Amino acid sequence: MKKKSNFSGQIGFVLAAAGSAVGVGNLWRFPYLVARDGGGLFLIIYLVLVLTFGFTLLTTDIAIGRKTGQSAIKAYETMRPGWKKLGFLTFLVPVLIMTYYAVIGGWILKYFIVFLTGASGDAAKDTYFTGFITNTSSVWFGLIFMFVTALIVYNGVEGGIERCSKFIMPVLLIMVVGIAVFSLTLKSKGADGVVRTGLDGLKVYLIPDVSGLTVSKFLQITLDAMSQLFFSLSVSMGIMITYGSYVKKEVDLNKSVAQIEVVDTAVAFLAGIMIIPAIYVFSGMEGMSAGPSLMFVALPKTFYAMGKAGCVIGLVFFLLAVFAALTSCISVLESITANCMEIFHTERKKTTLVLAVIYLAATAVIALGYSIFYLEVPLPNGTTGQLLDIMDYISNSFLMPFISIFSTILVGWLVKPKWIIEEMEHPNGRFSRKHLYIVMIKFVTPVIMVILFLQSTGLLEKLLTAFH
Repeated sequence: MKKKSNFSGQIGFVLAAAGSAVGVGNLWRFPYLVARDGGGLFLIIYLVLVLTFGFTLLTTDIAIGRKTGQSAIKAYETMRPGWKKLGFLTFLVPVLIMTYYAVIGGWILKYFIVFLTGASGDAAKDTYFTGFITNTSSVWFGLIFMFVTALIVYNGVEGGIERCSKFIMPVLLIMVVGIAVFSLTLKSKGADGVVRTGLDGLKVYLIPDVSGLTVSKFLQITLDAMSQLFFSLSVSMGIMITYGSYVKKEVDLNKSVAQIEVVDTAVAFLAGIMIIPAIYVFSGMEGMSAGPSLMFVALPKTFYAMGKAGCVIGLVFFLLAVFAALTSCISVLESITANCMEIFHTERKKTTLVLAVIYLAATAVIALGYSIFYLEVPLPNGTTGQLLDIMDYISNSFLMPFISIFSTILVGWLVKPKWIIEEMEHPNGRFSRKHLYIVMIKFVTPVIMVILFLQSTGLLEKLLTAFH
């Protein structure tokens, strides 16, 4: 049964899909991975992966959605009887991500309010972020964020999601470009008397650092870039299948896929120009090694060091981050809503209301995972996690590569690439990257996904150790 709700056309679809893809991953995760993984070296590897793996997985998801006119659970079953379980696994990814995405959105909202009320000096303190998330009152920010997300999804595809994306995405792009240009004009004299400029920071960002590069390190950087790709393009989680099912037949999917790739990669690249030169100017190479805390610890310090201009830039940056998190959060909830509507044959408003209640409760539990429900669990990839980390590990590091392995086998070897190619060639008979798609979906992607899955589960290291 085809859904009655659709995107109005190509622009509506591309902005909504790019909105889903452009999220916290681009503004928070991408810059710290670049800083950690050799600057330009990571950028080159990431770009190659976007044009090969990203293109393959994005094309597959969107074409499956439009051809079947269904969300993940029923789409796989329609493609090949007996493959419904893969649909359920795909459905499980957004179900898990939704438990914590609004929590991160709430953290960003808190920082936006801090900068709005002129208390940016507090946010620059080392203990501020930890103090905030371990306080039970932090739960309210996640709940507000979750409520706004549910409200937009409640209003439907064209009236809610598309309208929201058409406003947010252009504003977000203008802000990113503005802050990126400003970052390059910065200059600071360190305690050691050395003057550091934004352009010096740009060199650190763009020039590949291959010092101490080994085969093992290169593989790790490649795996980091690949996991970022999942995070960034919203692939292998059913979201793009759902969005694809809302695309009208006259829309050119070739152009759409290329435009989503370009917008998403451009925002990630510009986010790096926004963040890395600024941190380099005020904190040097030391600030670059902040890792995951870069957005909530290193950046507020950088904004504070800028003086009055930093208060304004910080305010605009966190507003931008709220927008980016919101568009992604909407797409995750929309994917769950669409699947539930198909499973239970219910209408949108009732489904969204029920899901809103469930996820408001889940958001509260995860947000309190740093205070009331605090625990430490060793994860297979060698890290220790709290509730949020556990959900993130299961969804991103375990399920996404696992789903990709089976979806590439399904398309590449069982239903055959021609099934996807036919949809990509509609309505104008062109699919420019057809031969690349066939090679990637049949041979390259399944092998790399198996390696990525073994790495994320800690099995790759054990296997390599066993063979030495």
